[in-house]
Formats: sequence, C-alpha cells, structure tokens
Amino acid sequence: MSFFADIAPLKYEGPESTSDLAFRHYDPDKVVMGKRLEDHLRFAVAYWHSFAWEGGDPFGGPTFMRPWQQAADMDHARAKADAAFELFDILGQPFFCWHDADVRPEGATFAESLKNFEEIIDYFLGKMESRKVKLLWGTANMFSHRRFMSGASTNPDPDVFAWSAATVKACMDATMKMGGQNYVLWGGREGYETLLNTDMGREMDNMARFLSMVVDYKHKIGFEGTILIEPKPQEPSKHQYDYDVATCYGFLKRYGLENEVKLNIEQGHAILAGHSFEHELALAGALGMLGSIDMNRNDYQSGWDTDQFPNNTPEVALAYYYVLKAGGFSTGGTNFDAKLRRQSLDPQDLVAAHAGGMDICARGLMAAAAMIEDCGLQAALDARYAGWDTPESKAMLDSDLGSIFDKVVAGGIDPQPKSGKQEILENYVNRFV
Repeated sequence: MSFFADIAPLKYEGPESTSDLAFRHYDPDKVVMGKRLEDHLRFAVAYWHSFAWEGGDPFGGPTFMRPWQQAADMDHARAKADAAFELFDILGQPFFCWHDADVRPEGATFAESLKNFEEIIDYFLGKMESRKVKLLWGTANMFSHRRFMSGASTNPDPDVFAWSAATVKACMDATMKMGGQNYVLWGGREGYETLLNTDMGREMDNMARFLSMVVDYKHKIGFEGTILIEPKPQEPSKHQYDYDVATCYGFLKRYGLENEVKLNIEQGHAILAGHSFEHELALAGALGMLGSIDMNRNDYQSGWDTDQFPNNTPEVALAYYYVLKAGGFSTGGTNFDAKLRRQSLDPQDLVAAHAGGMDICARGLMAAAAMIEDCGLQAALDARYAGWDTPESKAMLDSDLGSIFDKVVAGGIDPQPKSGKQEILENYVNRFV
C-alpha cells in the first residue's frame, strides 16, 4: 500500500499558487547565472529525519506511527525504502543521503548488520535504475548505539575504534557502489563530557589517524568523491573536537589533511557555535574548504539544534551568497537535514515541508545571484579596502616594524575614521529579499 497515496508529483505553479503541494519559486529548469536552479541547489532528502525519526523528544515517546516503524526487520526496512522512493518521485529532487543505521536493522553481530546493510543497498540500487535520483553522500551512525557512548574514533576502548573503522569501510564501499558523490564523517560523540576522564591529546591523535585511514582507503578503492567532515559544537557532548569551521581547519592543518578533506556545514550547528550560517560559509570559502551544506534552522528560543525546515529567505539568501562567491557546489549540495514537528503527523506534512524548504532555498539563491550580478556588496568591499591596493600599502606589508614606525613618527600617516555603512548595506540586501 502506498504511504503517499493520492499525492501527485509536485509541479512549479508560480508565486500566485495557493496549493500546499506545489512549488511557487523552485522551477528546476530556470536558468540563473548560466546554470539551472536544480544544478545550483542540488537538493537532497535526508533519509534519517524523513523516515527514521519517530517523532520523540526528551519528554515523550514517538508520535509518528509509520507502517515501517513497527518492527526492526528487513521487511520493514524495504517498506521504509518503498516510502522513501515514493517521496523522491513526488519531489523530483536529484539526491538523497543516508546513515547506515537509518536504512538497515541492527543485527546481533557486525556480520549480521553488514548482511542487512548490503541487502538494502542492493534494494536501493534496483529502485535507482528507473529513477534520476542519486546518492549525494553516505555516512555511518556512530553515535546512537550505546557502544559509542564515549565516542567512535576517540573512544578509550580500542575495540570501539576497530568496530568504527569496519563500519566506515562498509559505508564507503556502499557509497561508492551507489555512485555517491561524497562521504561524510559525522562525529556525533567525538568530544568529551568531562575533562576528568579525558585524554584530549590522545583522542585528537586517534581521531586524526582514523581520518587518515579513511583518506587512504578512498584512494585505495578509487573513490572519486569528496571526503567531508561536519563541524558541530556540542551535539551531544559538552565539547566537540570539530567545534566549528575554524577549529576543523586547524585540526586538518595540524595533521596534514587540509588538502584531502572539505566541510559539510549545517545552519543549526553554526548557530550553536555562536556564529551565523553565513559566517561559517564565508570562512570555509575563504579557506577553500566549502564542500556541502545541511540546510535547516533552529528555534531561536530553544537554545538547541531543533532541525527545522528553512523558512527565512534573508538568512538563506546570505548563505547562498557566500556559497556562490566560493564558486558554488561541485560534488556537494543542499541536504535537508530537517525534520517535521512531532505534531505534524500526516504524509502531506512531509511533502509540504520539503516543498516549502525548496521554495525558500530557490528564492534565497535567486536573491543571492541577483546581488552578485548587481555587484553592490562587492563594490562596497572594494571601496572599503581600496587603500590596500596602493603601491605604498603593498610595500608596507613587505616592510618591517622599524620602518613603519619611522614613517608614522615623521608624520606621514594620520588615520581618519570612515563609516562602515552597515545600515546602508543591510538596506541594500533587503532590496533583493
């Protein structure tokens, strides 16, 4: 029986449409800056939040009584996959993403879990033969099971490190088999709860060694996709070793991995780290580390990562502005790492949530493209930093403190404050959103 019965594939109906199940702004074939919107945005559905999450929270159990959630066996895993591919047909997005634990039931042994996993991957491949949808990235869930309560690659128990390494190998093999364009390491518990029982130096060394093994294995099997890590500050550990973009870059640089690994940046994690999404994207772009994004939002009153679908065009526009400034996506894309509210029970809610998110992203990207083509923000930046383009300023950077001191004492420099024009620039952005 179809889970999404009577829901037709979504169509672009334009801004005046009043339908809950239509695109108002996302026209996949619309050309922006020489590229189709679908090719700019590269949307992906997150298998875990859309089909594995059951609607629970810390104070209450599941509210989503989906047909495949009644038991953990392969029949239910296949039923879940059937529903997932129904949604893909309705949305028409080009990609999806998974964790291993989302798609297969846990076995009594590693070998049994692996057998289940390989079987469902083949089931996916059979469904993908007649569809355009592809795999944006795969990853391993190394945070939910109790064996990972003290981390995966950073665990004090070497057996957990070994289990994690075997898990990632299996997931990388499956990602390559499916033609995945990236592989993500999502370090959900790669951090600590208390320093009283933590050797940070050993844990970071082990985490780096693990990542080096992943990179080596990528080259061994000829995987042409990108290895990504996802910055996060405290989810759920008190402190994560991959706290934000700057921390991740410092970590990668220290261990000589900055040319092998890029970043998958999530809006919700950026906020938890005390940054804006555009800050993290701009920094990743400046460092040459931008790989892919998880698009969601937080409830700003909750103080936690609530993983809601995006609905704020100005925020999204600035995010895509810096994505486009960095050259846009190559292997990466826009993954909806977002979930329904636990009171949104109906299949239509899941379709409408994605439709709205895709519309918001389309509006944001078109606004970002318009700002880039208008050149207003870039012109303001060029004007503000124009002094650094003079021969005198360039020479100063090649000089020394003593020479600069002599010039200032001689009266050759008299700085006068200049307006940063923040409000004018904010008004400028609002013209486009």
